[in-house]
Amino acid sequence: MKVTAIACLAFALATVWASAAEYPEATISNDQIRARLYLPDAAKGYYRGTRFDWSGVIYSLQYQGHDYYGPWYQKRSPDVKDFIYQGTDIVTGPCSSITGPVEEYSTAGKALGYDEAAPGGTFIKIGVGVLRKPDASAYDHYRNYEVVDPGKWTVHTGPDRVEFVQELNGPNGYAYIYHKTVRLMPGNPEMVLEHSLKNTGKRPIASDAYNHNFLVLDQKAPGPGYSIQFPFEIHTNHPLTGDLAQIRGNQIVYEKTLQGEDRVTTPIQGFSSNSKDYDIRVESKAVGAGLRITSDRPLLRASLWSIRSVVAVEPFIDIAIEPGQEFTWKFTYDYYTTK
Repeated sequence: MKVTAIACLAFALATVWASAAEYPEATISNDQIRARLYLPDAAKGYYRGTRFDWSGVIYSLQYQGHDYYGPWYQKRSPDVKDFIYQGTDIVTGPCSSITGPVEEYSTAGKALGYDEAAPGGTFIKIGVGVLRKPDASAYDHYRNYEVVDPGKWTVHTGPDRVEFVQELNGPNGYAYIYHKTVRLMPGNPEMVLEHSLKNTGKRPIASDAYNHNFLVLDQKAPGPGYSIQFPFEIHTNHPLTGDLAQIRGNQIVYEKTLQGEDRVTTPIQGFSSNSKDYDIRVESKAVGAGLRITSDRPLLRASLWSIRSVVAVEPFIDIAIEPGQEFTWKFTYDYYTTK
């Protein structure tokens, strides 16, 4: 579906805090957690950017009086590339205006088939669709490309889960069927993101995938009492500078409350090839809550990005699928209180 002037105008007029009823959505719950999700829709969806996977966009998850997800920005604008500070507001562009544990797929830092597409030709962004390459410039995941074909999206909603399926026949022999299920486990404060990607085309699919994990715990700025923990001693080739946060063994600890344009960011190294090292704990003693993220796949790489409104631990996995084969992976989110 092509991006039209009408769609851009609608985006410009939209506000972050507009009623969710304006967008396709679903609510799921078990006896512990209540989660609200935006659903993929090329014409009416809340997120129609071309960076992140359109499925599983969680804009609220409540447990024990705490809300883990929601907008980390106050406004959206089609004229912004990534995000900017505007007075007291954070303003995001179309490709960054998203919430919750959202995923992005890339091949060597680009989209699938981007290099082989001629200007005016098409390429694939997994979880989004077939996009138009407008010119000979380098791929930029902050650029909002024209969506030529979003594929066939099918959504099934149950009381405690939402299942998404995207079937896509792309250019140059690329095709796939992508399944993603957001599932709340019975009797536990636990959410599981289950994935499968089946290569139905004639070309191998090579990609990496990461979850941006936009955590906005109770809309409180990260600061003293906020920590991020791994099961290994953390190393980095870009050490933290200043006095905002420190690496202490297997933890990153915030020393001061982030404000203004403060930023804490660093690559995270020191993990092994065993999936047991994909074990991330983020908690705030000041808020009294946290979460643990684990996976059945090993880390490819990882990083931390945080500003005054959000803490984002970004773990990557590697994906390689031959024609006719299927690749599966799972992320488990355990929510808890510290009191």
